[in-house]
Amino acid sequence: MESLMSDHGTHLADEHDAAGVVAGAKVLVIDDSNTIRRSAEIFLRQGGHEVLLAEDGFDALAKVNDHDPELIFCDILMPRLDGYQTCAIIKRNPRFSHVPVIMLSSKDGLFDKARGRMVGSQDYLTKPFTKEQLLRAVETFRRKRG
Repeated sequence: MESLMSDHGTHLADEHDAAGVVAGAKVLVIDDSNTIRRSAEIFLRQGGHEVLLAEDGFDALAKVNDHDPELIFCDILMPRLDGYQTCAIIKRNPRFSHVPVIMLSSKDGLFDKARGRMVGSQDYLTKPFTKEQLLRAVETFRRKRG
């Protein structure tokens, strides 16, 4: 009986960090640009989030399946499988259809935003993005889910 109580106490401590704040989100960043991936990784880690990186849609689909991210940032223009196709495939899978996808693009066009919504993305960020924009997007979409 004593060990059950201490196990329970340990479990509760694992869900929060030392300050009692809920742990960061697990975020996947999909972009064929190494510079964008690294910038997003640095910003997100500074915000206390766990970061997974993928350089194209195929790489991303494997990582989504293996790691269950809570939020996905997805570039639109990528070789082999573009961001729209990648988002549509993720959203068609019932296991991942609830995961928010935020499209990333260097163009700030109405057509791109509308097409992103059609394949299931929740939002759109124009590159280059700031640390504040990225972290605000994570907080906004975590709150909507939780």
